[in-house]
Amino acid sequence: MKGIPSTDMRIVESPADMQALSRTARTAGKTIALVPTMGYLHDGHASLMREGRKRADLLVMSIFVNPTQFGAGEDFDAYPRDLERDMRIAAEAGVDLIFAPKASQMYTAGYQTYVNVEDISLPLCGASRPGHFRGVTTVVAKLFNIVMPHVALFGKKDFQQLAVIRRMAADLNMDLEIVGMPIVREVDGLAMSSRNSYLSPEERRAALCLSRGIVEARKLFAFGERESGRLKGAVAAVIAAEPLAVSEYLELRDGGTLEEVAQAGSGTLLALAVRIGKTRLIDNCILGEPD
Repeated sequence: MKGIPSTDMRIVESPADMQALSRTARTAGKTIALVPTMGYLHDGHASLMREGRKRADLLVMSIFVNPTQFGAGEDFDAYPRDLERDMRIAAEAGVDLIFAPKASQMYTAGYQTYVNVEDISLPLCGASRPGHFRGVTTVVAKLFNIVMPHVALFGKKDFQQLAVIRRMAADLNMDLEIVGMPIVREVDGLAMSSRNSYLSPEERRAALCLSRGIVEARKLFAFGERESGRLKGAVAAVIAAEPLAVSEYLELRDGGTLEEVAQAGSGTLLALAVRIGKTRLIDNCILGEPD
């Protein structure tokens, strides 16, 4: 039943086995929720799982560090992994099935098919990580075909990823609901991320410049500031004041199309990517809305 945690969580590695289990559940009239992850879970992931538990009879979480969304020189090999810890968090959140395939099972010998979403994937992270979103949309499309969910849940911290996946699902007539969930933050404001584990104590303190910049923009917007340059300048000043921070991008975009805006309004996305030491962090907010 929806909302009732599982007491016998299972791990499934084979895509064929996962597909068969999903097909059986659908035939029995059960609804399926999917929470796609790369593992090393935190409470942001857990919030997605708890919501998924409410929305479906069968809750599936995938754990797959997807090689096709990492570029040359990025942190694929170093990306944190801890399956036992992930299993404990998933069980507490009521997950029924963990789908944890190997790369060789998702991308078999001779694999050559990819899903590419055009314009909306090009700015922001798409500009600084060429090919990243092609890897994301390809693996998510595969997960949708394997798990066959009625609903899939994603965090809004990766706002562009959510927008790209929604575009893909709409354009390809995928029969499921895409749900975006609020950013979950630490007590001091830092957006939860698996990559936060890379930060030294000094870098962890420095990383707060992202959320401080967002707070400054929200404050100015609340007092009536709408000019894009002034809003970005205020955030840039906060980032620049932190010696360990190097800004990769800081932009105001339309929250629906991700097109650039000269004047901010309700629904405008403030998005930033900042390197703290060697760690790349992203954060965002929709101006005029709560986190």
